[in-house]
Amino acid sequence: MTPAVRYIRSVIMERWFLLSLFVINLVGTIYGYYWYKEQLMMTKWYQIPFVPDSPTASLFFTVVLFLYLMKKRSPLIEALACITLFKYGIWAVVMILWGAAVTPIPWAESLTWEHWMLIGSHLGMALQGILYFPYYTFQKRDILITATWTLMNDYFDYQFDLHPWVVTELDSYMPSIGFFTVILGLTSIFLAAIFMMIPSKVRLWEYKKLYQK
Repeated sequence: MTPAVRYIRSVIMERWFLLSLFVINLVGTIYGYYWYKEQLMMTKWYQIPFVPDSPTASLFFTVVLFLYLMKKRSPLIEALACITLFKYGIWAVVMILWGAAVTPIPWAESLTWEHWMLIGSHLGMALQGILYFPYYTFQKRDILITATWTLMNDYFDYQFDLHPWVVTELDSYMPSIGFFTVILGLTSIFLAAIFMMIPSKVRLWEYKKLYQK
C-alpha cells in the first residue's frame, strides 16, 4: 500500500471527514429532490420512487454516512449507495455531455454554469461510490437485492417514461439511452461484486468489530 493510499484510508473514516461528507450529501440530496419538483408534481404518487434517481442515490449514501457516525453498519444500504452512486453519477455526466453534443449551438456554448455544477457534483457522487470500497460490508444477497431494484427502476423509467428529463434533442435517442442505462447499471453491479471479493483487512476488521462483539 502506497503512502498516499494509506493516508486516504486514514482520513476518510475520521469523524470530521464523515461529518463533512454527511452535511454535503444531505444538502445535495435535498437540493436534488427540489430539482425534480416539476417532474414529481406531474408523476402519479405510486411512481414517484422511480423518478428522482440521483437524489435517491445520494440519500442512500447519506444514510451510510450517518450510520458510520453512529458506529453502525447496514450492508444493504451500503450496496444500494455504492452501486447507484456510481451508476447515476456517470449517467448524468454522459447525458449532459451527450445533450450538449447534439444541440444546434456550439458544444462549449451550450454548457452553462449549471451544467458544469451538475457535472462536478455527479462525478463526486461516482467517486464517493468507490471511495469506501475497502470498508463496505455488503455480500451477495445485498448485491442481488440492489440489482433487482436498479433493473426494476430502469424498467419503469423507460417503459413508463419516468426517466429524468433530458434536453429535447435527446428524445430521438431514447431507445439508445435506455440501453446505455441498463448496461451502465449492470456494469456498476459487476464492479461492486468484483470489489466485494477483493480481500480487505479494513473491511474484515470493521465488520468483526461492529457485528461480532
